[in-house]
Amino acid sequence: MFQRRRSAVALRHVAFEDLGLLAPIMEREGWNVSFCEAPVDDLSHSSIGDADLLIVLGGPIGVYETESYPFLSREIDLLERRLAQGLPTLGICLGAQLMAKALGARVYAGGEKEIGWGSVTLTDSGHASSLKPLGEGAPVLHWHGDTFDLPDNAARLASNENYGNQAFAFGNNALALQFHLEADPRQLEEWYVGHAVELASAKISVRELRARTAEVSKTVARAADRVFTTWFGQLGQGNAAGKTARAR
Repeated sequence: MFQRRRSAVALRHVAFEDLGLLAPIMEREGWNVSFCEAPVDDLSHSSIGDADLLIVLGGPIGVYETESYPFLSREIDLLERRLAQGLPTLGICLGAQLMAKALGARVYAGGEKEIGWGSVTLTDSGHASSLKPLGEGAPVLHWHGDTFDLPDNAARLASNENYGNQAFAFGNNALALQFHLEADPRQLEEWYVGHAVELASAKISVRELRARTAEVSKTVARAADRVFTTWFGQLGQGNAAGKTARAR
């Protein structure tokens, strides 16, 4: 019997921060993925709001910069509606910050830039979640300067010594990752160019970052596969609606 492929929409803010390692995993898991360019596309289209899965990717702007980037307000409104309905939603870096804002939490500039490969510490909830493989020491890519407070009714899944909120879940169908578990080490040369000014300002050595990327690439790919495959398999289980998103 023919089985409908599930629809997924990826909201992209800059071309080089795309699905990365997620792309082949989603193809294997039966997702039909389309991209929406968040700064210019119509976010009110039903194919976005009603997609089986919405993925909100990263970008080099702040959630609080809505006067400069008005489309951010439309993304927040979209996320409020989806999260209130318990629809499957994945946010990565800026996407995680937008989810936090949509759930009523404060998003703000952090004390320092966090750029490079590092580990996270899982909470008890994190160990019981799809992030469990990260508790085995797998490195993740940090690339942010902003952070957020934990939203009401959300479960903190991970933290580290720099930032207390590295990942959270909201209900059973929403996952927010401050770090870039999706980043494909083979594509990071584009990031080094696209974020050249930020790297120079933070005094990050591209040469050292490139070398570290080569060291961890296989471990990262295995961890991402395990985490995302598990999360996709859990979607729709239990109380999908979870809690209602609180107004900003």
